[in-house]
Amino acid sequence: MPQPPKRLTPSNSALDLFGSEVRRYRVLANHSIKQLADKIPYSPSFIGAVERAESHCERNFAEHCDAALDTKEALAHLHDGLFGDKKDGFPEWFRKWPGVEEDAGTLKVYEPIVIYGLLQTEDYASILLFGDREAIDARLARQAILTRTNPMPPRLIYLLPETVLWNDVGGREVMRAQLKRLVEAVGPRLSVQVVPNGAVHPANQGAFNFATLPGGEEIAYVPTAARGIMMDAREDISRLKDKFDAIWTQALPVNLSIDLINRTIDERWKT
Repeated sequence: MPQPPKRLTPSNSALDLFGSEVRRYRVLANHSIKQLADKIPYSPSFIGAVERAESHCERNFAEHCDAALDTKEALAHLHDGLFGDKKDGFPEWFRKWPGVEEDAGTLKVYEPIVIYGLLQTEDYASILLFGDREAIDARLARQAILTRTNPMPPRLIYLLPETVLWNDVGGREVMRAQLKRLVEAVGPRLSVQVVPNGAVHPANQGAFNFATLPGGEEIAYVPTAARGIMMDAREDISRLKDKFDAIWTQALPVNLSIDLINRTIDERWKT
């Protein structure tokens, strides 16, 4: 017997309100989730996650739902009101980077201290952002690029030191869920590779990532203690690419990285 849909409380959060309205318009149109998915370039699982307030979505999702459900742009208008351009919760110096992520064909990421924002769970992000709801929603909204179907998600290559798996952010339950998220995220267009503790590589100075756009343009983002810096100078990009490749040679293959993450869950983060 199918489970009843998750009860939502629209006053709890912007996600609950938006998800409840997607569900309401879908039901009014007498569509199942699968029937809606057949009409728009999003999977039933993604639609369900939006309706359950478990996932953010891009404005394109709202636009496609409006067209399929004949809502007269109600969902797009609601999305604008709730989420704006998804940049309101970002620091001024970061606001251009989410747009780069959305346009990128490939993202290469090295994060030496915490899990990368595109792969953080809500609880993990909440700890790092001190419960700032606007900042949390903005960070989670970026993650929609990983589950979209049109255009395809970017190819994401994510490298992290083994010590990131050990850093306690929020306690055992939060860390266990976060590391499980890493394992579950791996797929044809997303790889997670762990650099074993003790491996010698040239990137102990800090995080950096760069994006390759469909036209071949390359843009890097390097966070510092004061602010993040975007770079597109050929010399800077070349230096960062060389550094990324040097780290990559020290990283475990994806399958062994997954094994290591699972062992860490069992050995360090048992609840």
